[in-house]
Amino acid sequence: MVRQRPRLGYRRLTQLVKREGWHVNSKPVHRLCRSEGLQVRQTVRIQRAIGVSANACDVRKAEHKDHVWTWDFVFDRTTNGTAWKWLSLVDEHSRECLALTVGRGLTSEDVINTLAERFQTRGVPKCIRSDNGPELISKAIRKSSQR
Repeated sequence: MVRQRPRLGYRRLTQLVKREGWHVNSKPVHRLCRSEGLQVRQTVRIQRAIGVSANACDVRKAEHKDHVWTWDFVFDRTTNGTAWKWLSLVDEHSRECLALTVGRGLTSEDVINTLAERFQTRGVPKCIRSDNGPELISKAIRKSSQR
């Protein structure tokens, strides 16, 4: 029966065996299925990308200096376990590092101050690109730009 229906799990097999008149618990059926390698394979879920593909790096490339800036965070720990956080701001066209801010914990105000300093010295870029990591603070940046 198992070889005819390989997609059945141990719970369904237990029900079928009980219908045939056997008095059996599900735990021995589960052990038997595991020892024979009769596991039901999990379906693979395809995750869709979040965001607009028109803004991807390979679609919208930097055309000139100060056109697109990229910023990201880098995390590391010292040998005694203290955490360090870097903010790197890079011009995509020239690959120039515009800012490298280091601290034990960078707040959204630190990021906004770093961006404001670069805006004063280099001007405002047309696009700023970032990943959607857990440290993303775009809400705070949007609030500061609306002031």
